[in-house]
Amino acid sequence: MSITSVDTDHDNLTITLIADFDAPIDRVWELWSDPRKLERWWGPPTYPATFEKHDLTPGGEVTYFMTGPEGDTPRGMWRVTAVEPPTSLEFTDAFADTDGTPIADMPVSKVRVQLTERNGGTRMEIHSTSESREDLEKLVSMGAVEGLQQAVGQMDALLAA
Repeated sequence: MSITSVDTDHDNLTITLIADFDAPIDRVWELWSDPRKLERWWGPPTYPATFEKHDLTPGGEVTYFMTGPEGDTPRGMWRVTAVEPPTSLEFTDAFADTDGTPIADMPVSKVRVQLTERNGGTRMEIHSTSESREDLEKLVSMGAVEGLQQAVGQMDALLAA
């Protein structure tokens, strides 16, 4: 697995995942920029994602749902705040209802993805910042850290194909 570290920092309200891939930066970027490729890794294996809207431009929106083993379909949405292909993407990530509206009492995170060339491959850093300690702890208790690790762990096979 290419994940080199995962850190939850309760003082700074962040979850940071770092992964190193033996693939060029453009190929790693495609796993974010192509919704059909994003579907193949976003979410843990038991909760595959389906992207309905995928607009990676500043102010753009990304909406998706995940299908769980019991048929449940939790939804999420991103509001894209910045994008610099093929090196960075920033968005607000929220749980959403069926029409894509963020759910008021669920955590919202600011996510920054940074891709850099490293040793002939690509380093990917995902920094997720919660709005409060309570939100971070809620995400952690819901299994978000393990889910992120499982999701990113699926990228290796896609890059090897």
